[in-house]
Amino acid sequence: MISENLLEVRQEIQNSCALVSRNPEEVNLVVVTKSVGTQEMTTLYQLGERNFAENRVDVLLEKQEALKAFPGIQWHFIGHLQRRKVKKVIHTIDYFHALESLKLAEEIQKRATKVLSCFVEVNVSGEESKQGVSPAELLSFIQALQPFDKIKVVGLMTMAPFEADEVEQLAIFNQLRSLQEMINDLAYDYAPCTDLSMGMSNDFSAAIQAGATYVRVGSALFKE
Repeated sequence: MISENLLEVRQEIQNSCALVSRNPEEVNLVVVTKSVGTQEMTTLYQLGERNFAENRVDVLLEKQEALKAFPGIQWHFIGHLQRRKVKKVIHTIDYFHALESLKLAEEIQKRATKVLSCFVEVNVSGEESKQGVSPAELLSFIQALQPFDKIKVVGLMTMAPFEADEVEQLAIFNQLRSLQEMINDLAYDYAPCTDLSMGMSNDFSAAIQAGATYVRVGSALFKE
């Protein structure tokens, strides 16, 4: 069933790219494995997937240990990261998708021994339940990260409301793309901001149409 679901997701990525004349190779599928174990991850690895994401530090570390014999995995941390847990995870991940405060940036700077690729989380929808800097605060936040030589802002991340329809999804994702282009145009060495992490199982098609380069898909891959 996982193999069939993966084929469906890959086909949807291709179809969504075709709608806006994009190359599907521009879109990285990040498999969100927080609801499954290492057996399902192994299956996806054998099917060619290499980007895996977790949102809990302890679970991430357990799965990394279990899959340490598998070369080439890119590990993504996609959840809220408590400052006290930064030291546990900072050297084991390749991408962090939820940088949303200077205090967290300071902790990463203090603990990191290598540069970490980060997405700044932007609360485009303005939902109180979501983390992230506001669009109005984004530029000053990016500029405040300049002293931190262990952080590289590779892009921006956002989430649309779960109940949003496609029109609202597209509006939110297009706004994030506009913000990404604004930061990219500034040509900061520490913040190239070339990528967009947006789109999950229920809305990754809209995200791709708006320019997503990383989509975070879980339930669509593991449905029965």
